[in-house]
Amino acid sequence: MRGIRSLRALSLAVALLGCFVGPLGAQTIPNSKNESATIHGTVVNSVTHAPIGRALVYSQDNRFATLTDSEGRFEFTVPSNKAQRSDEGPLLRRSDGPTEVTEENLVSMIPFMARKPGFLSDENAQATFVGPDQREVTIYLVPAGLIVGRVTVADSESSQRVRVDLFRRQVQNGRATWTSAGTVATWSDGQFRFSDLYPGTYKVFTRESMDRDPLTFDPRGPLYGYPPVYFPGVSNFEAGTAIQLRAGVTFNVDLSPQRRRYYPVNVGVANAPEGGVGVQVLAGGQIGPGYSLGYNPRAHAIQGWLPDGTYTVEAETYGGPSASGTTEISVQGAAATGHTVTLVPNTSLRVNVAEELTSTQGPADSGQTGVSGGHTYVRLEPAGEFERRGRFRGAETRQPDAAEDAPLTIENVMPGRYWVHVYSWRGYAAAIKYGDADLLHQPLVVPPGSLSSPIEVTVRDDFAQIDGIIVEKVPAASVPSANPAAYLYLIPSPDSPGQFKELGVSPNGKFFLPQIPPGDYQVLAFARRQKDLEYQNTEAMRKYESLGQEIRLVPGQTAHLELHLISGSE
Repeated sequence: MRGIRSLRALSLAVALLGCFVGPLGAQTIPNSKNESATIHGTVVNSVTHAPIGRALVYSQDNRFATLTDSEGRFEFTVPSNKAQRSDEGPLLRRSDGPTEVTEENLVSMIPFMARKPGFLSDENAQATFVGPDQREVTIYLVPAGLIVGRVTVADSESSQRVRVDLFRRQVQNGRATWTSAGTVATWSDGQFRFSDLYPGTYKVFTRESMDRDPLTFDPRGPLYGYPPVYFPGVSNFEAGTAIQLRAGVTFNVDLSPQRRRYYPVNVGVANAPEGGVGVQVLAGGQIGPGYSLGYNPRAHAIQGWLPDGTYTVEAETYGGPSASGTTEISVQGAAATGHTVTLVPNTSLRVNVAEELTSTQGPADSGQTGVSGGHTYVRLEPAGEFERRGRFRGAETRQPDAAEDAPLTIENVMPGRYWVHVYSWRGYAAAIKYGDADLLHQPLVVPPGSLSSPIEVTVRDDFAQIDGIIVEKVPAASVPSANPAAYLYLIPSPDSPGQFKELGVSPNGKFFLPQIPPGDYQVLAFARRQKDLEYQNTEAMRKYESLGQEIRLVPGQTAHLELHLISGSE
């Protein structure tokens, strides 16, 4: 039996090796002339440019795979003649449209990638395509960052394991937001480790935990616990220090939660449903993670334990028509009881869409206020720097049936502040109004209860456009041939009705961007894609004031630009 198992294991290993190692695939592709091309390359560290040995290089379709040698080099032999193409044959996608595969450009269809433990794929990069005249390629891998540390639990002799949370600062729709990047438990010696981290901005903190030390815990006595502590040792998320993590860097964090007395909390829930209730606890009016309470459906109450302090307790129902409520509680050396949160049905917002269109294409509903043929979609995004949980995140329009003579509706909107985003298949949002509020430039404030007036959206299609060229040429060897050679960004001025635009620029440096809403813009051209461009933050954009070109676009205008390339990244 052991011999049979060994043979099976050997057969499986050979089969797997055939899938991942060596220049594969020549046998699986028809090749009547048996012509081939040799591709050489190197995998290097994107920070140090040092070669990376024993990295796996493979084609995106898994036909070819090999390991780099000790100098980071690899080699493939691939078919390169016209016979490889089937009748339905693949098309090589280029920035100026599809191009039929020929003997000269067949090799450029093969996208290569690489990976190795401890390295990341560049967030800004795609697979590296080999051009028809390119036989030497370089693939860059980003060294992963690490955040490691130790949690020392004060006044405790036990090896209590503590949960540690990591949040990353990311930009969504031009605004910074903190989002969860992982949770780990400390080891028995208090150490923890977050690995495979991209360069960026992070915050680290411990979750609150109860003191269950078997040497000191008395189930009939007072309850003690450890409130969350935020690096470098502060009591709330906002005051915590942001960690600027660079590629390949290890950052050390030490945290020391302090033992405190916890007191029982009981908050009754009026109008409680049969289903669940989501609860969020904000300490001291600071929005951010850390404290928690739970819902007891039998008692129709929010219950748990908290240390001394003031808290905002938010609750929202799960499923069906939603309701929500908020109450303030204070814990001062005793149990916090006698509080009640009343759940009130969330708001449904009406959206009226007026289409002022010049185009005669599409359904004849130009100028209609209301349904507008299903061409408009509206989404609400919470106006805050912290990603809210569950249905606290936002809301979007529900499209009515075509037979309904009713406006678009955004259902189940919790009280709060929201940015309004409008997407139209017929044009652009020239105006978004709620009463006197200009929702293009300020958030919508939703109070508890209902809103009597609708959101008024005006959609127009009197676009402008730009074309031009980037003065500097990007060296072909430094840019994968299937990726844009540069990235163009149109940043609207703070008081402009313009809208943010992004465009990939072809290797010849020329660009053309149609359908731009009229307005005032700053135009920037970067050598690399800017995933975290905080274009809604005036202070963050000041460093680019002299690096771009300012333009004013009017309806029907074509602006011709010559731009200089910004080679650095954020």
